[in-house]
Amino acid sequence: MRTRVKICCIASREEAALAVSHGADAVGLVSAMPSGPGPIPEARIARIAAGIPPGVAAVLLTSMREPEAIAAQQRRCGAGVIQLCRALPDGARAALRAALPGVRLVQVVHVRGEDSVDEARRAVANADGLLLDSGDPDAAVPTLGGTGCTHDWTISRRIRQAVDRPVFLAGGLTPDNVAAAIRAVEPFGVDVCSGVRIDGRLDPARLRAFMAAVRAARP
Repeated sequence: MRTRVKICCIASREEAALAVSHGADAVGLVSAMPSGPGPIPEARIARIAAGIPPGVAAVLLTSMREPEAIAAQQRRCGAGVIQLCRALPDGARAALRAALPGVRLVQVVHVRGEDSVDEARRAVANADGLLLDSGDPDAAVPTLGGTGCTHDWTISRRIRQAVDRPVFLAGGLTPDNVAAAIRAVEPFGVDVCSGVRIDGRLDPARLRAFMAAVRAARP
């Protein structure tokens, strides 16, 4: 099965076009976050999302937790997928489903230990997929992605085996380690931000190397 690729922290239409031209299946558009790289204004997210071609998913990353606020943000931004970077209150994803029919929901689980397996089993309810990352939402200043750090892939593999939804693997992936990560976890897809950037800019050479490594891992 082909491994899908999401290129995250897209900052402009030019970066989106570069990612798509190299075969990205999805592009990540980061709204306001408490920390980390990549946030851009909602007006820019809307402009970029409107230009994404058919067959490529525009993914809105949000740190919001209340369904009404998330739904309003999605309507402003227009992305067809929402990546929920924090755990939501009970019933929130069901409320989002009702408010945004046709919009897909990807719940982030930050893999921090054995408890993450049970967290992931709970998190799949009313979600279309999971994204496994390396943040710390309980830190004094929460980190919700873009850390450049890997986590324990053996736990990620257990999560992938335990849930019946597509799983994306994120967290510190680079052209040098993504093939090993894919072989270890066998995810539906991988997600990368800093691993394909130099000085914060999406780098064509690193992007080509990353995509080649993904294809080589699961030809």
